[in-house]
Amino acid sequence: MAGILEITNSYRKGCGMTLEEALHNNRYKIVDKWVEYTLSTYQASDFFRKEKDSFANPIGGTIRDSLKKIFSMLAKNEDASSFREPLSRIMHLRSVQEFTPSQAVAPLNAVKHITRDVLASDKETKALVTDLYDFEFSVDLALLAAFDLYVECRERIYKIRVDEIRSGKQILTDSACPSKALDNIKAIKR
Repeated sequence: MAGILEITNSYRKGCGMTLEEALHNNRYKIVDKWVEYTLSTYQASDFFRKEKDSFANPIGGTIRDSLKKIFSMLAKNEDASSFREPLSRIMHLRSVQEFTPSQAVAPLNAVKHITRDVLASDKETKALVTDLYDFEFSVDLALLAAFDLYVECRERIYKIRVDEIRSGKQILTDSACPSKALDNIKAIKR
């Protein structure tokens, strides 16, 4: 019944397609702009944006694949719990880099603005911009889930760090190169 009402409402507004169809038809344009925006937040953004090979550019590849999956889920209005896997891949990357929590999750919010801009720029889909409430609410839920995942990753990193310090392993991981340590020992003996 909801599908019939949605189709009726979209035709009543003078639009020849539903919001789901519009999101599907514009998915490549939206995802490409979203990926471009997200990769621009990195210091080496030129490399991440230009290199398309996921083996040569694992960060760019992970961002591209994950955002593609997330957008597909958002467009289908899937349950927020389904976002966990692709969000986790992105947050694992961003949690080990020098992003604040807000900087780490902010690119996820950009899809709302990008989607509005893309739909508003097309006369066929312009009327559907007012129907984006549920889509944007799903983005907000994904954003909250991403923040939780970011915090989990950071907690795990800090726990590993504390465990290293307690066990003395930080001497191996944080000290200078072993060959440099040998040079220092030789200098002390002289």
